[in-house]
Parts: sequence; C-alpha cells; structure tokens
Amino acid sequence: MPDILVNNAAHSTHDGFELLDAAKLDAHYAVNMRAAILLAAEFARRAKALGRLSGHIISMSSGQDWGPMPGELAYVATKGAIEALTLSLASELAPLGITVNAVDPGATDTGWMPEQVRREWSVPSGVAKLNQPDDAARVIVFLASDAARHLTGQVLHARGSAI
Repeated sequence: MPDILVNNAAHSTHDGFELLDAAKLDAHYAVNMRAAILLAAEFARRAKALGRLSGHIISMSSGQDWGPMPGELAYVATKGAIEALTLSLASELAPLGITVNAVDPGATDTGWMPEQVRREWSVPSGVAKLNQPDDAARVIVFLASDAARHLTGQVLHARGSAI
C-alpha cells in the first residue's frame, strides 16, 4: 500500500464563456476533479482498512485564489474545487493520520509554453517568476516527509514570485 498519493493531472483548454459547453466542462471535471477525488477516497479507504494511521495526499492546484484566469473558466472551476476539497478532506482524514495538502507551483517550464511567454516569465536576476519542475517536486517531497507531519488542509503557493 502506498504511503503517498500525488494528484498531478491537469486538463486545460482555452474556453472562455463564448466557447464553454458541457463537453468541455465534463472533460475538465473528469481529469481535474473526479480522478483526484476518487483516488483520494480510495487511498483513504485502503489505509483505514489496513489500520494504518499515516499517509499523505498532495494535489496540484493553480492558485485560483490569487487572481483571475480569463479564458480558462472550466480549468479554474475544477482546479479551484481541488483547493476547496483539500480543507474538508484534511479534516475528515485527520483521525486516520493522513495529511491532505495542495501545491500551487505557479508558472512552471514543462515545455508547454511558447518561447516568448518563457522569456516574459524569466528574469535575469533575483527571484524568478518561472519555476522548473524540480521546484514543485521539492515542495511535494517536503509535504510527504515527517518534517511536514503537522501540516494539513493547506494550499502552499510555491511560486517563484508573488506574480
């Protein structure tokens, strides 16, 4: 039985109000919410059945509480739900010793963005706005460690800057 669940799936399309329809919303829901919620519930059920009083559930969010993302209505609705779920699920699973947290990694250079966007988000010195994948990975490793055993129900904004 695994000790750690990391919900790191994401689906996003440019779907402002003019393009949003049920099919696009359902596709976002299936990946961004439904899968994460069902995996978390099964993880907790198995831990409880084994009588194990420990574990970590860590979900990736996108910082919907930091500001608007125009043109991404289905994405922000479903990723925002993960942040809301984190608080309630953490409370429910605390008696099982399972921590539940979310990480907002900010803009991360995973190969999806055009070069112009990458340049805009990079800075020559100081704290970079553009994160690398290992930046988020280090936060996840921390949340899954004994050093973070007291943290639950939190959304960690692990952005390179406040922007």
